[in-house]
Amino acid sequence: MQLHEKIRSCRKSKGLSQTYMAKKLKMSISGYNMKELGKRPINTDELQEIAKILGVSASIFFDEKFHVEWNETIIA
Repeated sequence: MQLHEKIRSCRKSKGLSQTYMAKKLKMSISGYNMKELGKRPINTDELQEIAKILGVSASIFFDEKFHVEWNETIIA
């Protein structure tokens, strides 16, 4: 699973919308969508902020054992 896929999965498990994430990150909804689709890069600062919004450590996105339980538990 690639970084953008992990972010999308984590966001969905938390019940958050792309609109919510985009507003929190102060970017357009389409801009955020492109990042979640892997069509635009996610820089380090953005990754840190995304993790903060999601309430997780950014390091979990690099864990090979990362997966999301649909009961909103993130396992790394």
